[in-house]
Parts: sequence; C-alpha cells; structure tokens
Amino acid sequence: MPRRFHLFAMAVSREIEGRLLRLPAAVVSLMLLLLASTAGADSVWLDAAGRPNASARDALQVLADAPADGLVAQDYQARELALQAADLARAPGSAAASALDFDRALDTALQRFLHDLHSGRVDPRSLGFRVEAQRKTADVAALLHAAADEGRLPQAVAALRPGLGQYGRLREALQRYRTLAADPSLRLLPPIAPAKSLKAGDLYAGAGALHRLLVALGDLPAEAPPPVDRYDAALADGVRRFQERHGLEADGALGSATLAALNVPLSQRVLQLELALERLRWLPELDDQPLIGINIAMFRLWAWDPAAPADSLVDMNVVVGRALNTRTPVLSERMRYIIFRPYWNVPPSIVRNEILPAIARDPAYLQRHDMEIVRGAGDNVQPVEASTPQNLALLRQGVLRLRQRPGPANALGRVKFIFPNDENVYLHDTPATQLFGRARRDFSHGCVRVEKPVALARWVLREQPEWTPERIDAALAGPSSQRVDLTRPLPVILFYMTAMVTPSDRALRFAPDIYGHDARLVRALASRYDGRR
Repeated sequence: MPRRFHLFAMAVSREIEGRLLRLPAAVVSLMLLLLASTAGADSVWLDAAGRPNASARDALQVLADAPADGLVAQDYQARELALQAADLARAPGSAAASALDFDRALDTALQRFLHDLHSGRVDPRSLGFRVEAQRKTADVAALLHAAADEGRLPQAVAALRPGLGQYGRLREALQRYRTLAADPSLRLLPPIAPAKSLKAGDLYAGAGALHRLLVALGDLPAEAPPPVDRYDAALADGVRRFQERHGLEADGALGSATLAALNVPLSQRVLQLELALERLRWLPELDDQPLIGINIAMFRLWAWDPAAPADSLVDMNVVVGRALNTRTPVLSERMRYIIFRPYWNVPPSIVRNEILPAIARDPAYLQRHDMEIVRGAGDNVQPVEASTPQNLALLRQGVLRLRQRPGPANALGRVKFIFPNDENVYLHDTPATQLFGRARRDFSHGCVRVEKPVALARWVLREQPEWTPERIDAALAGPSSQRVDLTRPLPVILFYMTAMVTPSDRALRFAPDIYGHDARLVRALASRYDGRR
C-alpha cells in the first residue's frame, strides 16, 4: 500500500471509530485487527504489526540526545514520543489511530530537529545578521526518509551537522561544561577587599576554592598542591591562563574584574556554548576553502587554508566597531581585491558629526590631517578649494566628499582589504597600533583594523606568485594607490561568538557579550517554541 494512501486510510479510521461502537463486538475487534495489521505497511517508523521499528528507536534516541548539540529535547516532544512508542510496543493491535498519530508526530519532530540542527532555530536575518547569501538548502524530509529506510539515521544526523571542526570541538566543550555546572564543589569565590588586587603571596580565604575551580577548568595542573589560605604563585599562574582565555588583562593578579569572571555561573558558560553552536549552524557551507574569519566579540582574526600546513595559519588581534553606536556588522562575503596606499574616503556621518565641527574649531584641521575636499567618484578626481564657505556647505550637503591622502597619517594605514558589502565595511591597516595591546578593542567606526597587515597581505596574495614579499613591501611603501584583484575571491566571515575554541592553540575561550547579541538571541530562542510546549 503506498504510504500516502496508508496514512489517509488510518486518518479515516478515526472518523468512523464512533460508528464502530454500534457494531457487534466481534466485528469491531476484527476490523481493528485488520487496521492494526496495516499500520506498519510502508511506514518509515512502524513495523508490519504497527509497532515502532528499529529506525523509530534510533529516531527517539536522536531526539533524546538533542542537548548534545545545544538543542532542547522537549522542543521536539522527545518525552511524549518515547511514551507513545512504549504504549505501541506493548499493545500494537488495538491502537491503529495511536500508531498514525505516533508516525506523523515522530516524522514532524525529526524534520524540525534536523532542520534546526542543519540551519539553526532562528533566522539570522531577523537579528540583523547578513549571512543569507549562501543559505543551506538540504531536503531534510528526503534525507530523513532515505536514511530511516536504510537504517542509517545516526549517520545522516551526523552528516547534517555543520562540517566545521569548530562545531565538533564546541560540542565536546559543552558536554564537559555541563558536567562542571552540575558539580556542587565548584562554588562562588569569596570577595576581596574593594579596590584591592591580590598578588602572589597575599592571604586569601578563598584560595582552596579557587584552586579547585582552576583545576576543573584546566587552567591549573591537577597535581598542583592545594594552597593554605594564600594566593600563591601557582594560583597566580592559573589565574593568568584563565585571564587569557576570558579576554582579560593577563597579569596574574586577582582583581575585581577577574573575580567577577571567575564567579560567572558555569551554567552561563553552558549557555554561551549553546549559543555559539547555534550561530555556527547559520554559516554557509565552506567546503574546506581558504577562509578569513573575524570573531568580533573576541577582537581576533584568523586566516587559514585547510589544505596548507598548520603552521601557515595567520592570527592577529583586531580593533572592531564601538559597542555603543558603531558596531561592526555580522556578515559573510568574499574578498575580491586589496588596495595598497589607499585614500580614506571619509563616511558622510563622520564628516557631519566629527570633521565639520573640528573644522569650525580649527580652520587648519584639514591641512594638518592631510585631507582634501573633492568632487566626483574615484581616486583620480581633483580636489577643490577647502577653505571657502560654499564648498564646506556643499560638503555638509553631501554634494562634495572628503578624503584623506595616502601617507603615514592615513587612518587606513598602508593597505585595505575589500569584500564588497551593503554595510561598506572592510579590513585595513592603522597608524594607531597602540590599541592592539588592550584587552578590550572596540574603538573603530565599524570597519576592522588589523594588527599584522603585511602578514595578511602576503597570505591573501599567496596564490599570485608575481606578488612576491618584496613586491608587496614596495607597494606598501609606494607613492600612490594601487589596486590588486584576487584571482580567487576569498570567503570572509565576520561572526560573533562569545565562546570559541581558537584554531591557533585549541584553547576554549569566552568573551563578554559586548554588543548584546547573546541576550537578543536568548530572547529569540525563548519565543521560538513557546506555542509548541
């Protein structure tokens, strides 16, 4: 019997069930038995007797294990379906309608689960993230039914997870931190005196509790001897490693900011890991391509090629947009060219809000900052007189534009990396190199300043042999702007995760939610399934 007709027949059985009660009991029993005997016919999830089959048992286990991927088992009715399956296994012959309900509900729950696992529970566009260019389009229903028919559902589930190694490492970290969060011995640390910072050798009543926590987190070797009410050198080393992993000033001192980070509930770290897994599901399939990734929340950039040796990975600090009003956007695009010795075309908002007020205070401002007013687009246009009120008025209106000439004072430094996007953001060098030494680095107007522009330029142009290191150095120091198109555009992902296993050292790191994106995602997830519970 074709599956579609079989399901229709089972649905009809519910409509006539009341009428069956008027028939003799023997006839009713016979009819129910006949319906039950077809309950499993051509069903993915039921055997010939109408009982859950081996694929159904695999499916129930998949749903029960949803928390391993940071998902919620009850969002997919895992408990209710397990109870229904148990009822059907005990008495399949008298529950044709229940078998239909179970078959349909299990199929729906699994499709929802696999969609969420593969593409995420929340559309990133609803949160303002621009990662929709290469959305995933897997036919979840077809994959599900084929895998169930062939008895390979667990393998199909694994194949639908994001293929990035980062995803698997975060899954492992999630399991570990769930165990830590359930450990009652890892309790809050006692406070320290206000405005005081403990150094190695200072007395501290919470030294023992701190030792247990640092060992559990992996920041202190398990064989390190427990201290006796003193913040000793071993604890200071462990705190330094903890600070490095949590975006703090890594000085080994136990101050208020470090103590607050140590006292963040481990259940909150579990949540950060769950949110990171959700965001990885939003990313396009990358197919082991070379990639530049910037984690905005951690102020860090990585450039790597999966086909190249591990030591070819490039990583560096970055400066991102201010959390208050000029945030760097989350997006996925492709880098297509770079420009050596770039002009800085000052955005109109900066012209209006910063430059024009500065000119009003200091008429020589443009000259001192090597800026000029120009008419028209492109780098070859001629400047106009900057001191006339008429031209300043036209600049304010947006008829004219402002740019900064190439040179040592140029805000973009010696090179910028372009991946065309609606937000008009890019990566670039900067003369303000002192900011890279700070723990928190949200200072820009939205674009991303890179700490090692020469290393990044060499990596980006590594497949264009005519661009030798010597030629790149000459272009960086040259007298004029020069555009270089890439022979193969490079994926660039500006993402936002407050939990991540960094590719350079495989350390699990956490970061504060500087833009509030975690909080917004939590609210979106809370409302996602409210109507289904």
